[in-house]
Amino acid sequence: MARLHFFDLDGTLLHGSTAPVEISRQLGLETQTMELDRAISAGRIDPPEYAARVYDLWSELTEAHVAAAFDGAPWLARIRDVWAEIRESGDYCAVISLSPSFFVERLLDWGAHAAFGSRFPAVPFAEPVDPAGVLSAAAKVTIADRLCERLGVVRADCVAYGDSMSDRDLFAAVPVSVAVNADGHLAGLATHSYTGRDL
Repeated sequence: MARLHFFDLDGTLLHGSTAPVEISRQLGLETQTMELDRAISAGRIDPPEYAARVYDLWSELTEAHVAAAFDGAPWLARIRDVWAEIRESGDYCAVISLSPSFFVERLLDWGAHAAFGSRFPAVPFAEPVDPAGVLSAAAKVTIADRLCERLGVVRADCVAYGDSMSDRDLFAAVPVSVAVNADGHLAGLATHSYTGRDL
């Protein structure tokens, strides 16, 4: 039976950063976004409010900014190599992130079978962000179940990789989990733990 590997993005594949911070860095607004990251991590705001606030910060965002943010982000080493190995073994890999879909979906070009993020309008923005399209920790499990059904695997065949509170629900739903540079929210939940910069 094939296995399905679920990867978080922010703090997991991205070392010590998030996609919104890297995007905002291109606009000189990383300080404001880092404060929003702290607020959502502490539970002071929820994912829809976070999305609305970064959307407001990104009024001048262009596709060139997004490309520069992606290319310059602090990725873990050898992501593409690991995903190539997963594919060669007949397994699947997917990314599920609360970050904007227009950033997350770029990882399809690196070898992910699927990539899911919070639905934002196309860049440059000509319409508002829809709160109903913003993902949550619980939504990660729903997406994982749908992808399992699509690929013909079950939860027992899944592995989750993550670093923070947004990964707790998925860690609880699958039998094998890997805490990658994780914070205290995953303490005692992960099957394995890794600290470093090489996937």
